[in-house]
Amino acid sequence: MPESPYRGTRVEKPWGYELIWAHTKQYVGKVLHVRKGEALSYQYHRIKDETISLLHGSMELETELNGDRKKARLEPGDCAHIPPGTRHRMLALEDCDILEVSTPELDDVVRLEDRYGRVDPKRD
Repeated sequence: MPESPYRGTRVEKPWGYELIWAHTKQYVGKVLHVRKGEALSYQYHRIKDETISLLHGSMELETELNGDRKKARLEPGDCAHIPPGTRHRMLALEDCDILEVSTPELDDVVRLEDRYGRVDPKRD
């Protein structure tokens, strides 16, 4: 795997990896590297509020809020706000680097679907 141009604490994921470059009591900054064809869980957060900006590649962002499900293709420079309660999934159409800034609740993830077997059967 090529060396990332970004620096931070690297966390391996089945879809790629994340680099946590800032972690305070108020916010977290990450770069998510998602390999082409891979996808994050279809998930939502109870508290965590996040905003993403696509740095490199192209991706599909699927969102659902109050039963309104949408898909959008994002290109470099495109941004999206994902408020708490919004169901969402990111799918890499090409290798992607995604800048994510969020509130600090890193464990606030409710996985509804996951191609890597990480769905919690006790979710609400």
